[in-house]
Amino acid sequence: MDSDNIHKHALGVGRCTPIPKGLHMTTNINTQAGSHGDVASTSGEQISLLEKIGYGCGDLASNFIWQAMSIFIVYYYTDVIGVAAGVIGSIMLFSRVFDGVSDVAMGYVIDKTTSRHGKARPWLLWLAVPFAVSAVLLFAVPDIDPFWQVVYIAITYNIVCLVYTGLNVPYGTMNSLITQDQYQRSLLNVFRMSLALAGVLLVSNLTLPLATLFGGGQSGWVLTFMIFGSIGTALFIFTFRTTKERVQPASQAQRDTKVSLRESLMTLRQNRYWALATAFILLTYIFNALNSGAVVFYAEYILDNTWMVGIVTTAYIAFILLGMVVVAPITKRYGKRNAIIVGEVITILGYLIMLIDLTNVTLIIAGTIIRGIGKAPINGSMFAMLGDTVEYGEWKTGIRNEGMVYSGGSMGIKVGSGLGTALIGWILALGGYIGGGGEQTAAALFSIQALFIYLPLAICVLIILLMLFYDLDKRYPKIIQDLKARA
Repeated sequence: MDSDNIHKHALGVGRCTPIPKGLHMTTNINTQAGSHGDVASTSGEQISLLEKIGYGCGDLASNFIWQAMSIFIVYYYTDVIGVAAGVIGSIMLFSRVFDGVSDVAMGYVIDKTTSRHGKARPWLLWLAVPFAVSAVLLFAVPDIDPFWQVVYIAITYNIVCLVYTGLNVPYGTMNSLITQDQYQRSLLNVFRMSLALAGVLLVSNLTLPLATLFGGGQSGWVLTFMIFGSIGTALFIFTFRTTKERVQPASQAQRDTKVSLRESLMTLRQNRYWALATAFILLTYIFNALNSGAVVFYAEYILDNTWMVGIVTTAYIAFILLGMVVVAPITKRYGKRNAIIVGEVITILGYLIMLIDLTNVTLIIAGTIIRGIGKAPINGSMFAMLGDTVEYGEWKTGIRNEGMVYSGGSMGIKVGSGLGTALIGWILALGGYIGGGGEQTAAALFSIQALFIYLPLAICVLIILLMLFYDLDKRYPKIIQDLKARA
């Protein structure tokens, strides 16, 4: 944007409603450009290790339930309950798209929430128990007519998604409310994603053994998710107790200003970096859903060993975690966009190694390790990137609305996960997959390969193309300086 347009925005001129003097600045802005001019940070602000761990435990809590569902839900419904894969895929997509719309409403609710605990943090306390209970109900499908089983699945799945929205949108919003320091945000995101991946690692290795230990069948799965739900509830409460919201508008006038839903939506429309970040998260979670949901089918029918689910997932997650150790300093030096592009190139290399022999366990594991290394900067950057778009939106429109911004990220998670899960059901059905084990046709085996390798590979290419249009890393220091000057 040229200097004339910057001056117009500073005066509240143009497409936006004029903003009274003093309403543009938020607290905790003390700009200091990074040594290479790519990333801004707020000097003198430190977040304690306990708070970083506490914040990260929120995503660990989610993944004890959400990722366990994502990895095993299609398999559970097709091979344990006996519902057709195509039907399950359609339910998942409809539910996630509907839930994605509810994310926007939840974002607006957060921006309007006032309590002594803040506007995002209290939702973790209020919905920790309902989330665990709804997840258990999801697996407790009654032994009734198949039509009514499908109805029960549709209802309970939507309930889980709605409660998850009430937790995940506030949880994501907290990143921008805890600090405005770009580096500290990156560190918070690293703790968040590291503990989230630790949760995926645990549930991918514990779910099948626990379900078998508890007798197998439906009862074993229900008991397993009772345990996961109890752990998730405790972790959400821990996150609530160890975190604090600090960032608020600098002037009392802005705190008292009521922004309508229409105005909030208009700010998103004018925030092109928010659109790019949301599209990036959408594609990433389609990838994650395919990667998580297809591995159990790939292990059973291509590698001929269901216990490979844990081994492949462990290799993938372990090397993402190792890579996360260096994500924060790399993104600080080179920017999030560049780190993500390089990460996707490395991920593509991992898939090319797997394509040498799709049935060779050694090559599959080697390719998975390389994919894990490549995905570290993606997992370590995505939500910190979304947080940066909050300041861009405030700079461009004069309105700061963290809840609405993070609702886009949550919408990307939901719709992406739903579309990815739906693709699993649809493509398996298209290939003629028959649940319950046994021999599969060549078309069914190809559909499994497509879900685990070919489609995720194509998504990596799309993400690289998308990131070429994202240049907020370079503009962020100047944006923070302008916000400071407006105060």
